Amino acid sequence: MTTPAPPAPPTRLTARGIIRRYGGIEAVGGVDLVAPPGRITALIGPNGAGKSTLFDCLAGTVRPDAGRVLLGGRDVTRLAAHRRVRLGLARTFQQIAVFPTLSVADNVRVGAEQQPGRPDPRVVTEQTARALGLFGLQDIAAEPAGAQPTGVLRLVELARALAGRPRVLLLDEPAAGLDATQTARLVTVLRGLAERGMALLLVEHDAELVAELADSVYAMANGKVVASGPTTTVLANPRITQAWGGST
Repeated sequence: MTTPAPPAPPTRLTARGIIRRYGGIEAVGGVDLVAPPGRITALIGPNGAGKSTLFDCLAGTVRPDAGRVLLGGRDVTRLAAHRRVRLGLARTFQQIAVFPTLSVADNVRVGAEQQPGRPDPRVVTEQTARALGLFGLQDIAAEPAGAQPTGVLRLVELARALAGRPRVLLLDEPAAGLDATQTARLVTVLRGLAERGMALLLVEHDAELVAELADSVYAMANGKVVASGPTTTVLANPRITQAWGGST
């Protein structure tokens, strides 16, 4: 397996009092959250808990009605998503988002081109190749992304996110559609990234994967954080796992 390149300087992602309303409904109601560098933080909760809306607020695709998002201490609450990417924040989506007419390699190259400044074409090529290697995609690099099965597309999206060498990575159900071998590769890669100082925040419905991967957990319900702390502590709370629908 290809060795990941050293990530940029460690960066903390912080949410302070995030509120997001849709009409009269408060989808996210005053959430505080920290995703520290070198750690894997999980966000769990039942459908409709507000997890994806919170992710959108953190990534910049949705602006919160109140609260702040800090990236490495810098207030990025009003910055557009593409500007946050340039500052080192990358994300994947619950619904796979790739360019189906582009090759697998060109999809990943799009991520490599998002590095700050004007990246050297050689660096872009190296980062693309490295990200393809992380997920074993070299053999299908020239094939169109639209011809690939769901599990492979999930890996393509992950590779694209990592090709830009982010400091913070948001992962929305990264294991969805992966088989056992692909999931094992994902676990290895994510652990390696955390060991190299990256901050990772993931939404995941697989309780076993959360227990295996996450250092800490935030549990949401009805738009609010109802529990947080070390993974073993949060997952040992029967009220949390019952409401979540997961089991350990």
